[in-house]
Amino acid sequence: MAEYLKSIAAGFLNTALEMSPYLLFGFLVAGLLSVLLSQKLVERHLGGRGVWPVIKASLFGVPLPLCSCSVIPVTMSLHKHGASKAAAVSFLLSTPQTGAENILVVYSLLGPLFAVFSPIAAFVTGIVGGLLVNILDRSSTAVENNQPVCAEECCHKDAPKGKFRMALRYGLIVLPRDIARPLLVGLVIAAFITALVPDDFFAESLPGGILSMLIIMFLSIPVYVCATASVPIAAAMMMKGLEPGAAFVFLLIGPTTNAAGIFTIWKILGQKTALIYLLAVAGCALAGGLLLNLLSSGYPSMSMMHHHDSMMPPAVKYASAVILFAVLAFALLKPSKSTE
Repeated sequence: MAEYLKSIAAGFLNTALEMSPYLLFGFLVAGLLSVLLSQKLVERHLGGRGVWPVIKASLFGVPLPLCSCSVIPVTMSLHKHGASKAAAVSFLLSTPQTGAENILVVYSLLGPLFAVFSPIAAFVTGIVGGLLVNILDRSSTAVENNQPVCAEECCHKDAPKGKFRMALRYGLIVLPRDIARPLLVGLVIAAFITALVPDDFFAESLPGGILSMLIIMFLSIPVYVCATASVPIAAAMMMKGLEPGAAFVFLLIGPTTNAAGIFTIWKILGQKTALIYLLAVAGCALAGGLLLNLLSSGYPSMSMMHHHDSMMPPAVKYASAVILFAVLAFALLKPSKSTE
């Protein structure tokens, strides 16, 4: 038992050390984006018919620092303030899959191939979902005329004073508060997988190819996990023999589908839109997984991960981990205020 506990603790620490410098930097970038790309700016560009609002919605969503916990109310606000159904679905699909902090965490744990492939896949998924809504849902219409002006704090960030302070506050307080719990849970799950699951378990237990992706997809649909928290879990499963394509399916499905989110889409955007949303997620996840398996063929899973360890000095990793856990502890222990 003591050996298992020691192995679990070591797995938790090693994963945290790898991702801490990149996650902290991602928090800072996310804070800057929260100031530079206000919700008011986003809302102004996502109304209207056609392809262009869908493309812009997906493009907006890729870098925005919104996890799966917060993207649903923001999307509903966008729709209320003028975004078409198609643009809302596009934003809802592309945003929770990735983000400034998530791309860096993916790079730290899964390597450059995943780090490049994931945001591109998020962008494509958003476009596919939005276009399907335009084509298949004839009730999808723009509602941008005569909409009320958003009165929330997010739409009043134009004052030049205090922008840097607001960016730091969002990046180091507000965003960590959103993802602290799921991130720590993800690290713990990854540590248990690393310590307790035998090597090559997934390679021997799953049939491989698209069947493995289908199994992972159906297991992931009800799971509620934010994008950043899903990365260490995917990395741990790949270390135990899971194919890159199946790991990608988990990374895409986990953050974008859950019972609460699907029910909200069903009630607000309609039954047909909710079904199109699920169709787009499933189709793009499987297509992306197959493509990633082709791109990564000939490269063992472990060669895609942690190949750049020497680029980050150990002192930087340990210092970053101390700062990260301090930030997460503050986020968990300090209660949020209604004005935040």
